Amino acid sequence: MLDLIIRNGRIVDGTGNPWFFGDVGVKDGRIAAVGRVEQEARSVIDAHRQVIAPGFIDGHCHSDLMIFDHPHSEIKIRQGVTTEVVGNCGLAPAPFVKERAELLQSYVQPVLGKTDWAWPWETVEQYMEHLARSGPSENVATYVAHGALRIAVMGFANRPATPHELERMKLMLEEGLRAGAIGLSIGLLYAPGSYTAKEEIAELCSILPKYDGLFSTHIRGEGNNLIPSVKEVIWIAEKAGVPLHISHLKAAGKRNWGKVLEALELIEDARARGMDVTCDVYPYHAGSTTLTTVLPPWVLEGGIEGTLEAFRDPSLRTRIREELGREQDDWDNLVCSTGWQSVVISAVHTEKNRHLEGKHIAEISEERGQHPADCMMDLLLEEEGRISIVYFHMSDDDVSQVVRYEKSLIASDSLTCETGKPHPRLYGTFPRVFAKYVRDQRVLSLEEAVRKLTSFPAQRFKLGKRGLIVPGYAADLTVFNPDTIQDLATFEEPRKYPNGISHVIVAGKTTLTGDQHTHAREGGLIRAASCCAH
Repeated sequence: MLDLIIRNGRIVDGTGNPWFFGDVGVKDGRIAAVGRVEQEARSVIDAHRQVIAPGFIDGHCHSDLMIFDHPHSEIKIRQGVTTEVVGNCGLAPAPFVKERAELLQSYVQPVLGKTDWAWPWETVEQYMEHLARSGPSENVATYVAHGALRIAVMGFANRPATPHELERMKLMLEEGLRAGAIGLSIGLLYAPGSYTAKEEIAELCSILPKYDGLFSTHIRGEGNNLIPSVKEVIWIAEKAGVPLHISHLKAAGKRNWGKVLEALELIEDARARGMDVTCDVYPYHAGSTTLTTVLPPWVLEGGIEGTLEAFRDPSLRTRIREELGREQDDWDNLVCSTGWQSVVISAVHTEKNRHLEGKHIAEISEERGQHPADCMMDLLLEEEGRISIVYFHMSDDDVSQVVRYEKSLIASDSLTCETGKPHPRLYGTFPRVFAKYVRDQRVLSLEEAVRKLTSFPAQRFKLGKRGLIVPGYAADLTVFNPDTIQDLATFEEPRKYPNGISHVIVAGKTTLTGDQHTHAREGGLIRAASCCAH
């Protein structure tokens, strides 16, 4: 007898092939039968001709800490997501050394959130073991994050690593890969990643082939420097002989709109040379990050405390204001190209500034009677650097181009946000793909959209037998109505769950039925298969 049968569905199996009508049988957490299933089962779900798809995989998110405080992962489960990949953009809560723990915590907090409990790990392996024991409702895989490596070894020093420091980072990276991390992620926009030369990164990446690891990168510039930044990471991957995945590919700032086509051509040229290069994209024209990313890179030396000290120095404050007022050659000044009205406060740390969430910097500075740059610096001082923003700097046409691109997968890049107005992608990314890009605009077919959310990320991140509806694969499944699936989260009201998803199955257990989470916690840690060989 089977554990579960989902009957009478349009099976979109994740391959990209046309859907077919049939049933899916589940036994012991695995798909046991597909097609016309005659066996009996302990539980039966009638899909009523809805789509039965593999569970969606969020291949780029920042739930590294949120998963512990919210192990039911309702925000993602209710979008049909059954697996997440964390440790992106060089941001992760491990590894760290005790003497620099506060540096790392202040570094990741605006993106990963703050915990009111002490981190019970230091190494990547210990983080992964803690995650495995937490019993989440979804599956989780992680990278080793370059920012955490560099802070552990060098703090926020703006200089090349010494041979000894580089060796220590390699050892920490290898420890994480041996424990089952899927690769190395780096955030070249964020200090201290931004202080790292391409040759140093290539040397670190030389560890990856031994573990079949992936090099994933938030590139150095997504605005005026988009093309040189894409060329840089392709050079690194080619030099190190590793597969490359470019995070959230975009062209930021109106003067750069259209450049994504040139960036995609660079990827195609690299692939024509035999390189393994892919990218991901989120389906919105606004991004979300930390307010400190608008600053000149030199201001970020010394971590958050060093940045706040710079704001207290009148001469440095004048220099910052002046540099933010003009285009820069060596870093992307997106404020100059998009304007302060594009920078919206999504989350602050203190109650006294809670009323500013949802307002843009130009509006706040006018209310305060300040220059926008001074307003921004004062806000960061008041909030001890802990401010998240939503940044409106992309073109819908560009987003559609990358969504349509065959070698792009779609992910949320969602940030943890306990208060305020998070980017709506936290609640709406996956239903939005089907509502906007499949049903409304017909940018993607139903089958291609499912492939980009399932088998493609499963294959790219080496997540084992998941992402396809075939016997023997993990019974991670999502049932939805393609005619009614709809994201309801907006920039004005982002905390709204979507419509149109009737069931979510994780490891063979019904985890969502209707709009009710069943409290099943059948997910867990996914280790890269290559770790077992070492």
